[in-house]
Amino acid sequence: MARYGMTVDQKLCVTCNACVIACKNENAVPEMEARCWTVQAERGVFPLLTLETRSERCNHCEDAPCVNACPTRASHYEEGGIVVVDPDRCVGCKACIVACPYEVRYMHPDGYVDKCTFCIHRVKEGKDPACVTVCPTKALTFGDLDDPRSVIHQQLQRRQYKVLKAEEDTRPKLFFLT
Repeated sequence: MARYGMTVDQKLCVTCNACVIACKNENAVPEMEARCWTVQAERGVFPLLTLETRSERCNHCEDAPCVNACPTRASHYEEGGIVVVDPDRCVGCKACIVACPYEVRYMHPDGYVDKCTFCIHRVKEGKDPACVTVCPTKALTFGDLDDPRSVIHQQLQRRQYKVLKAEEDTRPKLFFLT
């Protein structure tokens, strides 16, 4: 069975927001909400400054606090370890929002919690998530972390990378190539 993940190449991401727009269109994300977004973070002290750019979304953690916190099991793991929310089982208690250290969930206007799903409906059809397909610089890569032939597996073998909030020990599957 696949174990899905995503890399964001920080040398290629130009924070153009094509991923954000594609996600909103693909998943009918309500106005003023987002399943993914871009970040520009300045690091260092003048004159030694750097600009870190990245596209962020749910980290699809292997030990997801949101899944453990959900009283109705609306938040759960799907094929390949993708973390999803079943809107029919979600009671809107927001326990998963509070539990998520990455602050990637929001209340949908229809009364359930929503977040990135790595476009699981597309993945099940053998396609990449919408954000990956539209990225003009090819900064986003999606695939099976355990398949030695997959691009993502090879990237993580060859390149240095980081995860956000490593101290949380959630084993995220969103990796930022440095």
